[in-house]
Amino acid sequence: MNQNFDTCMTMLLAHEGGYVNDSRDSGGMTNLGVTKAVYDEFYGGDATEEVMKALTKHDVIPIYRRNYWDRCRCPDLPNGVDWAVFDLSVNSGTGRAARLLQRAVGAEEDGSIGPLTLMKVKGLDSTSINNRIAVYREEFYRSLSNFDVFGRGWLRRNDETRKQALAML
Repeated sequence: MNQNFDTCMTMLLAHEGGYVNDSRDSGGMTNLGVTKAVYDEFYGGDATEEVMKALTKHDVIPIYRRNYWDRCRCPDLPNGVDWAVFDLSVNSGTGRAARLLQRAVGAEEDGSIGPLTLMKVKGLDSTSINNRIAVYREEFYRSLSNFDVFGRGWLRRNDETRKQALAML
């Protein structure tokens, strides 16, 4: 349906920022939104803190394309829905992003976006899908034990993503 990857990457990197290693965040060392574990798995190594601090967007774009954009079938989703699912997948995992999309469209919540989910997506308007995803995403964030630490930022990100997704329609 679309090829919004570059636009979505620009918006995603604005959300993700630079290097962090917050002990309250289970992701550990993270730069440009990519955790050390994800980086190591993708490139087959054991990145040092120096390597993680030095990551560039050129290092992380292939990770985002394969591990999130393609895995969540974003090229097959309508404009705006692709962005909502992509950002959610990066922030909360591809399985959760798939399940929340499936909940939003009334598909079986199996955590994998396949032909039945895509058929349900095509049967609904993108505004409704994006608004539902945002509601389910907020519910998920509020259920987390570290919501008091990171919740304000998560809610801001969710609201920004919803607005950007709707503007893409």
